[in-house]
Amino acid sequence: MPPDLSAIAGRLSVALALGLLIGLERGWERRDAPEGHRAAGFRTFGLIGLLGGIATLPVPGMPPWLAPIMLAGLAATVAVGYWRSSEEGSDISMTSAVAALLTFALGGIAGAGELRVAAASAVVVTILLGFKPELHQLLRKIDRNELEATLRLLLISVVVLPILPDRTFGPWHALNPYRIWWMVVLVAGISYLGYFANRVIGPRAGVMAAAFFGGISSSTAVTVTLAREARDKAAAQNLFAAGIIAASGIMFPRMVAIVAIVAPGLVLALATPLVVAAIVSFAMAALIWWIHRDRPHGRKTPPEFRNPLDLRTALEFGAFFAFIMLVSQGARQMAGASSLYFVGAIDGLVDVDAITLSVATLWSRGDLVPTVAVGAMLIAAAVNTVVKVIIATVLGGPRLGIWVGVPMLTALAAGGAVIFWRML
Repeated sequence: MPPDLSAIAGRLSVALALGLLIGLERGWERRDAPEGHRAAGFRTFGLIGLLGGIATLPVPGMPPWLAPIMLAGLAATVAVGYWRSSEEGSDISMTSAVAALLTFALGGIAGAGELRVAAASAVVVTILLGFKPELHQLLRKIDRNELEATLRLLLISVVVLPILPDRTFGPWHALNPYRIWWMVVLVAGISYLGYFANRVIGPRAGVMAAAFFGGISSSTAVTVTLAREARDKAAAQNLFAAGIIAASGIMFPRMVAIVAIVAPGLVLALATPLVVAAIVSFAMAALIWWIHRDRPHGRKTPPEFRNPLDLRTALEFGAFFAFIMLVSQGARQMAGASSLYFVGAIDGLVDVDAITLSVATLWSRGDLVPTVAVGAMLIAAAVNTVVKVIIATVLGGPRLGIWVGVPMLTALAAGGAVIFWRML
């Protein structure tokens, strides 16, 4: 079967283009070097990408050893160029040498037909090469504690989390190691995000950034993290309270989004009270943050995160999460599945996503009437909100509990008023 010339031309065009893209950055980096002193530039990198594309083309009669031979020849050429540069005392960075070999590999990926992977990778490589000054400046700003925190976060998330079994164990099959450790990673990640957000955009905005992005996954985890941070910062507790309220407000549209995906027919019945509660939460959080954003703290510390990775708090919350999972599952087994409202209240002790997904699935299969399904999810949201107020009070103190409790309970009351009005 003759080769498809248009497909071959497309693959070689992408291979050439990605080589030229990387070569554009490399040529610009060495643009002030005299002619003949640049080992590889715009044209050379383009040719290297094209060479990699040719080496892997699925053309009949193409020997399988051609690509390794080409790569070995390119590696030898690059090594000689690096040796000559080091002998002349010029720039002896290996970046261009490695970039040349990587360009050949990406060209080979394009030649093999994976055009999107090759193109996306080339863009990432070019960005990485182009941000050399910013990356070096970042390294100079990071201290050892921050480096260790980054490595610990990678250890618990990239190394430990994937190897944990994602299935249930223990009494009533209530304990899921993967899910429990995921909550540990989440709390640790929120403290990590908050610490560096404080450094980049300032303490007050950093607290809100950590609350917003953390609230997308778990507003309970945000509550634990910010309440622990606020415990020793009485002058800034209102700002941490604003973050907790905002994160809690994100819970409501998150529930609506889950229902919209799984059971679109329930959205209209559920959305109105939850949207009202979310609006009230966001408004109260914004008001508290706006009033106190520029308040001077005198000699007291600003609302900064204490360390890059609060692993102790994360582990404590993981243990608490496991305990609540055990208690809630035990209560469900003892009570049976006859009372979905009770199940919603019990599940609300942990989070609302699981009960929202379960109830929406049951309704979509025709196993529940709309009023029962909506009621169970609203009860879970109410219980979870009250639990977060309790967590804030216990971990952050009574003052934080008041700052958090009044707005969040007001948001619940607003959502409840909407439900009551619809029943009239």
